Amino acid sequence: MKYQEMCSSNSAEDCTPTEDARSLGVILDGQLSFSAHIANLTRSCRFLLYNIRRIRPFLSQEATQLLVQSLVISRLDYCNSLLAGLPLRAIRPLQLVQNAAARLIFNLPKFTHVTPLLRSLHWLPVVARIRFKTLMLAYKAKNGPAPPYLMAMVKSRAVPRALRASSTARLEPPSLRTHGRQVSRLFSVLAPRWWNELPLGVRTAESLVVFKRRLKTHLFVKHLSE
Repeated sequence: MKYQEMCSSNSAEDCTPTEDARSLGVILDGQLSFSAHIANLTRSCRFLLYNIRRIRPFLSQEATQLLVQSLVISRLDYCNSLLAGLPLRAIRPLQLVQNAAARLIFNLPKFTHVTPLLRSLHWLPVVARIRFKTLMLAYKAKNGPAPPYLMAMVKSRAVPRALRASSTARLEPPSLRTHGRQVSRLFSVLAPRWWNELPLGVRTAESLVVFKRRLKTHLFVKHLSE
């Protein structure tokens, strides 16, 4: 229903515009910057970490990890593909939450170097988790199963037989006449670009399970290698 139609069936007081709106737990703003969503998510996660920290002396490391992954990391992962393409400074508050969560599990001080902890927990950093989710959607859109509207956003690149194998299993980038920050964050733009950057062995995975395993290994090495 359009805004004008809503206002015609309701009083003027019920139709005041708002700067953001909540849908399925995600706060959407007019510029799709997700700044309000990230701020709200950061607050809720830090509140949960605060409560877990209060009972940390009574928990084992395994129990703490289970709580943190169930209550905090799951929130960071929820609908995180919507954040694809945002600048690193916008994602940083979520990364700080993940860093605090890792230190809490190992019961370490605030300024402890976090990379070895993430490696030990087999956790991808937040920016890599966003890319992981986006590429998982790209695989499903390319090979199925995925909703028709998602499959329509990606197109396999037609390659002549004479070309070498490394140029196969790629996606065709869309031809866009307009350029800008919002356009570059479209799934139809980001998914082919990120997909084509993957090694051939990841792009040609024979099943979703194999692709998921190879993709996580690739991102783990890329973001958390020595």
